[in-house]
Amino acid sequence: MQYLLKTEPSVYSFAQLEREKTTVWDGVTNPVALKHLRGMKPGDKLVIYHTGDEKSAVGTATVESVDPSDARNPVVRIKAGRALGKAVSLAEIKANRVFSDSPLVRQGRLSVVPLNDEQYRVLTSG
Repeated sequence: MQYLLKTEPSVYSFAQLEREKTTVWDGVTNPVALKHLRGMKPGDKLVIYHTGDEKSAVGTATVESVDPSDARNPVVRIKAGRALGKAVSLAEIKANRVFSDSPLVRQGRLSVVPLNDEQYRVLTSG
């Protein structure tokens, strides 16, 4: 599986993840986003998306481990991947038909969004 994780760069940026190498992805409160976190498995591919003023996919990561012992708030540790060659803006995402049925476009406040193979490829190919 692949997912997009949203973060406000002034709170936690992709550059910070790159420096730290790994982090626990927490602070998720939306029930649908938590459901997606609970569905994650080690090795799942991730796209990191900056919200706020940037509104762009900026980097990749992978799920390193998942501790589901707290069913309400699973502990998901992620590992930094690479910065995207070119950030992909929300405007570009919305203009691409591949995302027409994506929760990324339809549910703007969702902080953990599943991606299909084609969506992941579009975001990470630049």
